Amino acid sequence: MKALVYEGPLDVKIKDVPDARIEKPTDVLVRITTTNICGSDLHMYEGRTDMESGRVLGHENLGEVIEIGQAVDRVKIGDLVCLPFNISCGFCENCERGLFSYCLTTNPEPRMAGAAYGFADMGPYSGGQAELLRVPYGDHNCLILPPEARDNQADYVMLSDIFPTGWHSTELAGLLPGETIAIYGAGPVGLMAALSANIKGASKIMVVDRHPDRLALVEKFGGIPIDDSKGSPVDQILEHTGGLGAHRGAECVGYQAHDPQGHEHPNMTLNNLVNSVRYAGSIGVVGVFIPQDPGSPDDLYRKGEVVFDYGMFWFKGQSMGTGQCPVKRYNRKLLNLIREGRAKPSQIVSHELSLDQAPEGYSHFDKRDMGWTKVVLHPDGHR
Repeated sequence: MKALVYEGPLDVKIKDVPDARIEKPTDVLVRITTTNICGSDLHMYEGRTDMESGRVLGHENLGEVIEIGQAVDRVKIGDLVCLPFNISCGFCENCERGLFSYCLTTNPEPRMAGAAYGFADMGPYSGGQAELLRVPYGDHNCLILPPEARDNQADYVMLSDIFPTGWHSTELAGLLPGETIAIYGAGPVGLMAALSANIKGASKIMVVDRHPDRLALVEKFGGIPIDDSKGSPVDQILEHTGGLGAHRGAECVGYQAHDPQGHEHPNMTLNNLVNSVRYAGSIGVVGVFIPQDPGSPDDLYRKGEVVFDYGMFWFKGQSMGTGQCPVKRYNRKLLNLIREGRAKPSQIVSHELSLDQAPEGYSHFDKRDMGWTKVVLHPDGHR
């Protein structure tokens, strides 16, 4: 099969690799029709993780079931399915608690919890930027889509990761109707956080970024764009909230946060949020942070540590929720929002490309080239 293979930093290639296949009776084999390039893929693409060369990337996947294992009961050949980026078993202690992103059985590393497709340190599973994908525990992990999804895949593929992850940031933050929220990052996840906050009835949604194309999308989702290249984002948020700060905050950037001058600060958005959120407010962190980053320009963050303004965080009585999104906790409900026309996450999509064009898509998306806000790939050649 044809697949996008990670060769090394800034080097991905389309190659012929062995076909994905059924390996266990609980597996499902999916012919991928739509798969996305995610901001999290860029950490690996840039060589900022310990991703092994030769791995197939891609964790935002949708496609048609073409084969099922003998133990698969619910999923049928011909079903169109969206796959959570988390690979979970459904029966371990954490899965029974709804913590699907911290499954205790799917990652063979004994000190790790949680697995994902085509992702560093998240198990040996190949990604879906390919023609075929093996899905473990298919009955549990496949979200079966309605018939109309075949002609609207750009919306439904967002259920694999970024729409649930944006929603999760508002859940971690404890957002309630009528409250204000400050979101740092107007990339795909930050925009989905704004969409989620709008659906939840937030009274004011402020989204911080500096890229004009991303800030222009903020208004589509009911948010107020905050351009941090034109002044302190904290001051701008305080001005919008009568000097009190937002009730809630969402970190949708992660450890490669940059200031307007282009310098990297892994602690920048965390500390800005402490100062942007009011006393007794709360913060949800879904931007990726990793245990070590040898490529970091920050001496502390090479060991996974940041200079965090804990004194102010404590003094303000704030709380913080963190971690990867348990996609299955939300994806059925969010599917209904798409199906009934309440949510159209595909508004962030700027480019739909063939799989052969994936290296080009990675290069443009990584450089934050103007207009490249979200890239969708179609391994089957259809759009």
